[in-house]
Amino acid sequence: MFELPNISLKNKVSQSEWNTRVDLAACYRLVTLHGWDDLIYTHISARIPDTDHYLINAFGVAFDEVTASNLVKIDIDGNIIDADCPFEINPAGFTIHSAIHAVRHDDMCVLHLHTNATIAVASVEEGLLPLSQYSMFALASMSYHDYEGLAVNPAEKVKLQNNLADKNFMLLKNHGALTLGKTIGDAFMHMYDLARACEIQVQIMSMGMKPNYVDQNIIDGIKAQANIVHTGLTGGQKAWPAMLRRAYKHDPSFAQ
Repeated sequence: MFELPNISLKNKVSQSEWNTRVDLAACYRLVTLHGWDDLIYTHISARIPDTDHYLINAFGVAFDEVTASNLVKIDIDGNIIDADCPFEINPAGFTIHSAIHAVRHDDMCVLHLHTNATIAVASVEEGLLPLSQYSMFALASMSYHDYEGLAVNPAEKVKLQNNLADKNFMLLKNHGALTLGKTIGDAFMHMYDLARACEIQVQIMSMGMKPNYVDQNIIDGIKAQANIVHTGLTGGQKAWPAMLRRAYKHDPSFAQ
C-alpha cells in the first residue's frame, strides 16, 4: 500500500490561499459524495485570489483523498510553483482549464467532470433539452465544444475559448461537462444544475413517452432568475456554506 505524503500548509500560505484550498478540497469531496468522480481523472481548478497562480489536484490522488494541503499550486502553463512539492499534476488535464482561465479572468473556478449522464447528453445531436427546471438554469448559459480526441493539443484551446465565450455551462461532445463560477460555490452549483438536468433528461427519454418541452420564451426569462438563484451572495454563496457543513460532517480531513 502506497501512503500519500503527509504534509500541512496551514499557516505556511496566505489566508486567502488557505481559504481557497479548503473550499477547493471540499468541492472535490462533494463531487465524490455525489458520485461524480472518475477514479483519479477529471479536475477542478481554482485561481488563488489576487495572483496568477492556480490550485489543482495532484495526479494519482483520488478525489476522496484530496486535502487543502495536497492541492498543487501551478502557473497558467501548468508549471509547479513550489520546488519542494512532492506531487505532480496531469499536464493534459490542465489543458482545458488553462485555456479557460486564460480568458475568463473574473471566474475563479473551472469544474470539469465525466459523469455518465452528462456524457450521454453530450453524445446526442440535440444536446441538452428544455425538459426540467434544472435544464432551464443550464440552457440560460449553455455552450458546446466538438470532440477532438484527448485534450492535449494546444491548438484546441482557441476553439474551446471561442465556443465557451461568455457562457458558464459547457457540454464537451462525447466527453463530459464543464462549469465555471466566480467562486468555487458558484461553479459547484452550476455543475449540480447541469448534472441533474442531464440525469433527468436520460430518465425522461428512457420512458418512451412524448416529452413536454418548455417554450423558448420561458428559457429566455429564466436567465435573469438563474443569476439571482444560483450565483453570488444569494446563490452559490448561500448554498456553499451548507455544502461545506456536509463535507465537514462526512469527513473533515479535507480541511487539513
